[in-house]
Amino acid sequence: MIALLIPLGLLLGIDLYFFQIIKTLLADSSERLRFTIYVLYWIVSILMIVSVFLSADRSFFPVHVRYYIFSLLLLLLVPKLLGLLFLVGEDIFRLGEKISAVISGSDDTTIHGRRQFISRAGIIAASLPFATMLYGMVKTGFDIRVRKLKASFEDLPSEFEGLKIVQISDLHSGSFTTESHFEEAVNRINALNPDLVFFTGDLVNNEAVEAERFVETFSKLKAKLGVYSILGNHDYGDYGPWPSKEEKANNLKRLKQVHHDAGWNLLLNDSSTINMGESKLAIVGVENWGAARHFPKYGDLDKAVEKVKDIPFKILLSHDPSHWDAKVQEHEQKFHLTLSGHTHGAQFGIEIPGFKWSPVQYVYKQWAGLYEGVDGQKLYVNRGLGYIGYMGRIGIPPEITFLELNSSKNA
Repeated sequence: MIALLIPLGLLLGIDLYFFQIIKTLLADSSERLRFTIYVLYWIVSILMIVSVFLSADRSFFPVHVRYYIFSLLLLLLVPKLLGLLFLVGEDIFRLGEKISAVISGSDDTTIHGRRQFISRAGIIAASLPFATMLYGMVKTGFDIRVRKLKASFEDLPSEFEGLKIVQISDLHSGSFTTESHFEEAVNRINALNPDLVFFTGDLVNNEAVEAERFVETFSKLKAKLGVYSILGNHDYGDYGPWPSKEEKANNLKRLKQVHHDAGWNLLLNDSSTINMGESKLAIVGVENWGAARHFPKYGDLDKAVEKVKDIPFKILLSHDPSHWDAKVQEHEQKFHLTLSGHTHGAQFGIEIPGFKWSPVQYVYKQWAGLYEGVDGQKLYVNRGLGYIGYMGRIGIPPEITFLELNSSKNA
């Protein structure tokens, strides 16, 4: 309870501090207008704090409602924090004036009232991120982009020339209340008529029940040679308390069943073989393995590749792209193409022709798009189809990747 009351107290303190901006701006307004805005401000603030408090009990709200409450908290909190920077700066200045007056022996040692233009600047500073984040929640977060590209390999078997691959990742189904987003994605993928579809992890935020609602939609995903999937770090139920180890294990079992019921071939440190003519292609899927210490290392690359060592051309599904530099490229087996997700492109950034930036690039060397490695190996990092935390996207829209394999000899 104490651990919960501390952040709730901080939220209340931020609301009280930001309220000073509201009071200053409305100082010359009518009493009726001031009263109306004050009441609305505190109704929203108190409802938000109460909702956060109630969300601490996982049984009080449905799982997707809890995630939306957190997202709304971010929508209100981030703009307030930016606006408060102006108040903090002014308060430091006002305090400095008083200290200076005391030291100089001046008769005027009062702290003067807030200035209107500072409060206006604070409101402007708060309104810009608020409008941007709101737009990201209602528009950009659902603006699916199909990114088409070709990947060339010198030793691609001729039978697999022009192989069409679709990759999706990071659905985070617990963040969605309706099927519409996933239905649109499935329809657009099926329209591409892919040979293979790969899902590279994070089907849920934490609980299998999040995905069970969408099994019928997921099962409509079609590919000539099959749909293959792996688990991501969120799929193991590691991001929340469980009444017992048995319930956590049962949650993972239920999630695996979702993959099965959807008709997806879930690869758990395992592999599968695609035969075409006289040639074979290996699909290798590892469980989650992240280079950072706080991410679980369930993946076993040696075990995953054991059955397909004799197949020269391999595609690896590995959720976390940090696996590529840490283990994949130095492995004795060559993985021509590795497909990852995990980063979401931070759900925030800038991408224009010839330039891309996101804060996630300071954490992950490979964070979005196609990367070249040693001995012709390639990595593609999908930006994700869903979202988590902030239920939207700014500058980094959800992605369906369409990859066509070609031989560089024919280029």
